[in-house]
Amino acid sequence: MQITRQADYAVRAVLYLAKLDAGQRAATSRVAEDQHIPPSFLAKIISQLAIAGLLHTSRGARGGVILARSPEDITLLEVVEAIDGPIRLNECVSDDGMCGFSDECPLRPIWQDAQNDLIKRLKGTNFAQLLEGKRA
Repeated sequence: MQITRQADYAVRAVLYLAKLDAGQRAATSRVAEDQHIPPSFLAKIISQLAIAGLLHTSRGARGGVILARSPEDITLLEVVEAIDGPIRLNECVSDDGMCGFSDECPLRPIWQDAQNDLIKRLKGTNFAQLLEGKRA
């Protein structure tokens, strides 16, 4: 499994915003430049993160983008899923009927455990921890 480039950019953008002082806005052009993200691509990402309730955006001379919650209240899982949707290592993990072998398949429990471990790790990691260099 590999997260999309879009999700990677989203994580970098949120991490960039988490480094700012509380209440400080950033121009999306500045985020794009500093994080080497194509501006048009970042605009779409910012929109998705705002819809997910992770960012607030405002237009105008004093506009920009800001975290909707404190860095300790935003998890890595929330950002990735806001962009890529729910994490699924294999279709059979979330849909019993997807595979005709699901009842006797020795792989399905492994995929389920791996997916659950990944979700737990991402959910247990917030952006304040990332700033401090700590991991879940």
